[in-house]
Amino acid sequence: MPASEPLVALTAGEPAGIGPDLCAWAARREFPGRLVILGDRDVLASRANARGIAFELPDYPGAHAAPRVSLLSIPVAKPVTAGRLDPANARHVLALLDRALEGCVDGEFAAMVTAPVQKSVLNDAGIPFTGHTEYLAQRTHTAQVVMLLAGGGLRVALATTHLALAKVPAAITRPLLRSVLRILHTDLERRFGIDSPRILVAGLNPHAGESGYLGREEIETIAPVVEELAREGMRVSGPFPADTLFTSRMLEGADAALAMYHDQGLPVLKHAAFGRAVNVTLGLPIIRTSVDHGTALDLAGGGEIDPGSLEQAIALAFEMARRSR
Repeated sequence: MPASEPLVALTAGEPAGIGPDLCAWAARREFPGRLVILGDRDVLASRANARGIAFELPDYPGAHAAPRVSLLSIPVAKPVTAGRLDPANARHVLALLDRALEGCVDGEFAAMVTAPVQKSVLNDAGIPFTGHTEYLAQRTHTAQVVMLLAGGGLRVALATTHLALAKVPAAITRPLLRSVLRILHTDLERRFGIDSPRILVAGLNPHAGESGYLGREEIETIAPVVEELAREGMRVSGPFPADTLFTSRMLEGADAALAMYHDQGLPVLKHAAFGRAVNVTLGLPIIRTSVDHGTALDLAGGGEIDPGSLEQAIALAFEMARRSR
């Protein structure tokens, strides 16, 4: 495959989870570009063997000479047992992310795709970690990023991400919403190639506050920002009650919806497309996509797996990379 083809990095994630199994699957597939898998060679080979998958990946030789698929092996600290978490390997997980991120920032890789990590084991190792989204923002010194999931004909972005529900109302501020909506608008154009995207904004409270009787965040915070950005020319409208925003009639012609918190928007999207959806981090100086599921420790090394989300995440990474060239 020509060196001019985009080179995308795929991190294997939590070594005791489903990530290495998915990487072993990906190593046998054809994609519209070149793929370099970042993980421990012995772990990936063991999972491939357990699943009867041939695993003969060449070592990654560098961007200019990289073949269709190669492996950049980063060793684990301790031997891995499928399905059994070990905090001793937490630094390995971060090393995968850091190497992929470094390559993206330097232009070595066109994009990065991440298999799932286990937040709890990272925290058990004494590493404060709330998620890929926040970690990549911190490492790239990006003040604001936006989590967006795409699938089933939907694109749902989040105003807040991995935040306790009790803290959400105070976090929904005018500056936050301005920033999130501008990033969403910009990256729908830049990353997804949508001209003048139409964005629907959900309210925070039931019935979007019921004219203030069920909360005033819509009146005092959300609506003023929507009106301000609409006056600037952005095709944004709302706030709409979340229980009616995600209906076919409302979504017709919309390019994305903005939910106020994680479990307001993502259950809808995952109901429509779980196992086929893609997580995209908007606002970063790099392209990053991910699967829509967790580490599935019970399926690591055996059991039926569905690689659909990873397949879509890799495909979207290549699509975005080509659009950005």
